[in-house]
Amino acid sequence: MIDVVVAQKSPFTFEAEAGKKYWWCACGRSAKQPFCDGSHKGTSLTPQMFVAERSETLWMCGCKHTKQPPFCDGTHESL
Repeated sequence: MIDVVVAQKSPFTFEAEAGKKYWWCACGRSAKQPFCDGSHKGTSLTPQMFVAERSETLWMCGCKHTKQPPFCDGTHESL
């Protein structure tokens, strides 16, 4: 198994659009953080799809170790 790469030790923020589908990068290798660009190919890691429930600012996990993917749960503070 290839280890997850810590993209950054803080969350990414972005403005989600209600009803829109997003693919969160779970491997940490994407150049389009926090979203997937296909860089996980060749690994056992896969992105996580989610649909925004409403238009709002979201805090996406940047360390890739959250227990609540794709959202930040503060785990980066203990890395």
